[in-house]
Amino acid sequence: MAKRSFSTEFRHEAAALVLDRHYSVTEACTAMGVGPTAMRRWVEQLRLERDGKTPKSKAMTPEQRNRSINPTFETAP
Repeated sequence: MAKRSFSTEFRHEAAALVLDRHYSVTEACTAMGVGPTAMRRWVEQLRLERDGKTPKSKAMTPEQRNRSINPTFETAP
């Protein structure tokens, strides 16, 4: 079985279900058709990005994507 690949937008939308819409991880997994390990990883990554931490993998938020392209990028207050 081939490893599935998900777009950045899909991962962001899936994680936002848990963080913004208050779905449980299990509910979000069912809604999006993904496994709990991937969902937990995406939720944690989005949480860290929103806290301003630079991700080790492909960024999900526009601010972090810009920061990875231009490390001196600053968002307006």
